[in-house]
Amino acid sequence: MKKVLIGFFAVAFVAALFGFTAVNADAAEYIGAKKCKACHIKQFKSWKTTTMADSFENLKAGVKVAEKTAAGIEDKDYTHDAGCLKCHTTGYGKAGGFVSIEETPLLAGVQCESCHGPGSEYKAIMKKDKMYKIADVKAAGLILPSEDEKGCLVCHGGDSPFTEKVDAKYKWVFKDRLEKTHEHFPLKNAH
Repeated sequence: MKKVLIGFFAVAFVAALFGFTAVNADAAEYIGAKKCKACHIKQFKSWKTTTMADSFENLKAGVKVAEKTAAGIEDKDYTHDAGCLKCHTTGYGKAGGFVSIEETPLLAGVQCESCHGPGSEYKAIMKKDKMYKIADVKAAGLILPSEDEKGCLVCHGGDSPFTEKVDAKYKWVFKDRLEKTHEHFPLKNAH
């Protein structure tokens, strides 16, 4: 037992000495839109006007009743329905993501990190160096949805009962929808 403890402390000492950590990009945590707002106020204000910002509200009974009826779903409370939460919250089913409205209310709705990935790692880089390199924050988990629509299709690809068969307004056209997410203001610094 003594040899095991000595070995453990030796490895820990070497790791600390050379700056190794057990943290990786998969360990990133969701921080919530209010943390993003601190540096991206214009984007935040624009996003707050979108249907994504308050999409969690649509899961409540008595909300969007006509739309639910047209889609063939019952008007009831879906705020604890796993099939709905994956697309109406931020990070549901993922480490550090939405658990329930009671436990993680700050992650209700489709927030910044639903599209850009959990922000704890890339936010740390942005906060440390305002002149950060895009490659560095992307390596730390930042997703730029404009480069690939696969992330959007997780929710807009087929499981949803709200399709263009129900109403033409639900037709998915990536370029059009990307423009409706939030206004894309130029960043203050070149990256």
